[in-house]
Amino acid sequence: MRPISLPRRRTVLSAAAAATAGAALAGPARALAAPADVPADAAAAREIRDEFVHSWEGYKQVAWGWDEVRPVSGTRNDFFADGRTFGLSIVEALDTLWLMGLDDDVRLCADWIEQHLDPAQDADVQVFEAVIRLVGGLLAGHLCTGRDALLTRCRELADRLLPAFTRSPTGMPYRYVNLRTGAVSGTTSPLAEIGSNVLEFGLLSQLTGDQKYWDAAKRALRAVVQRRSALDLLGTSLNIESGRWKDTTACAPNPPVDSFYEYLWAGAELFGDGELRDWYRLLTDAVLGRQLERQGGYAWYRQVDYATGRTVGRGASELGSFYAGLLGKGGDLDAGRDYYRTWTMILDNNPVVPEAIDYGGASVTSGRNDLRPEYVNSSFDLWRLTGDPYFKETAYRYFAGLRDNLRVPGGYTVADEVSPVRRGDLTPGYWFAENPKYLYLMFAAAPRFDYRSGLLSTEGKLLRGAVRG
Repeated sequence: MRPISLPRRRTVLSAAAAATAGAALAGPARALAAPADVPADAAAAREIRDEFVHSWEGYKQVAWGWDEVRPVSGTRNDFFADGRTFGLSIVEALDTLWLMGLDDDVRLCADWIEQHLDPAQDADVQVFEAVIRLVGGLLAGHLCTGRDALLTRCRELADRLLPAFTRSPTGMPYRYVNLRTGAVSGTTSPLAEIGSNVLEFGLLSQLTGDQKYWDAAKRALRAVVQRRSALDLLGTSLNIESGRWKDTTACAPNPPVDSFYEYLWAGAELFGDGELRDWYRLLTDAVLGRQLERQGGYAWYRQVDYATGRTVGRGASELGSFYAGLLGKGGDLDAGRDYYRTWTMILDNNPVVPEAIDYGGASVTSGRNDLRPEYVNSSFDLWRLTGDPYFKETAYRYFAGLRDNLRVPGGYTVADEVSPVRRGDLTPGYWFAENPKYLYLMFAAAPRFDYRSGLLSTEGKLLRGAVRG
């Protein structure tokens, strides 16, 4: 889950004259897929695995060793810095390949990482993305394969990211760090970027016996929680040097704050940390009490001023749809089901889910689809919690929409517009880490995943629950 900027408002989704936002967004719904339309689990798992392989082969054939593939033009994309590659898609795919039993490719990826991934490049990298994608991917790869060289490379990278934390007077990390020089930059940072590192850094401390990673991550989280308002709400972004709020809009669960809340719960779960659990409960109660509202029979989360609770916006981002699953895992299952129903309505009325909407005005504010995984992440979480086949059925509809609209000969691509669909030209690296993994684990009864204890990061990295034979 990663921050986005929302473009200007565009056309109303449907039924402009409807009396409520919910009715307008729902419009004349597409016919819902009946349960019979969903294949048997084994058949669905084969379809999903085949589609993952299709996109993976597209990357290998055109962009092997580069960060990302542009499957329509057959070109490549640098993610972190122009002219620098970290083999991002290779790192992102590693544990998905392992879970699917594609062991020849697992070895190919691990060998490339050990031989070619350079954690000391002269590049200013975004700390948040480097932690959740590269550090997390290397940790997951080590846990799945047992290859110690992956852990060594992970620690080398984390050490080069640490100046972003240790040079900050508040402990909240700078946004960027140069991996070669240690120079830091970016003094204003949103919550997701400040606080989405305790899983990766905490696990690295456990595996290495060095507490410095955990201490840095925990200090950053504490610095944010201490700056909550009297309503126990958090704003959007902070100056990490002064510690003052730059934006006091409480916009959870939307970006750019989304995974801050996720990491409080997941950190408590992975490490048994009571303080993280208490922080999650305190802040979640405030979000549910101050931001949750209903329009047109659907649950939404408005944006409010963090000090007064005054409404300042009614936007909803696909990146925030993960919150349905997080609420369920955190003990608010009914609220999680309700929010999942909201995003399922949006799914059912579009070929694929649009990036962002204004539910107050019943309009799309971003008609893109960037192959985001958050909706199906919630499908997976809520299915694991309840066993309800509804979550499988809706997840399969999500999968079928992507396959029918965003599959191209070279893999899968983003959409510049969802209605009507106009394809773009990029397979984001997170595609290989997330969407197919959640779907596959729902249908495959994967023997390499412990369904009771398995825990995935915000980037879908397997940080607990790898079953090695």
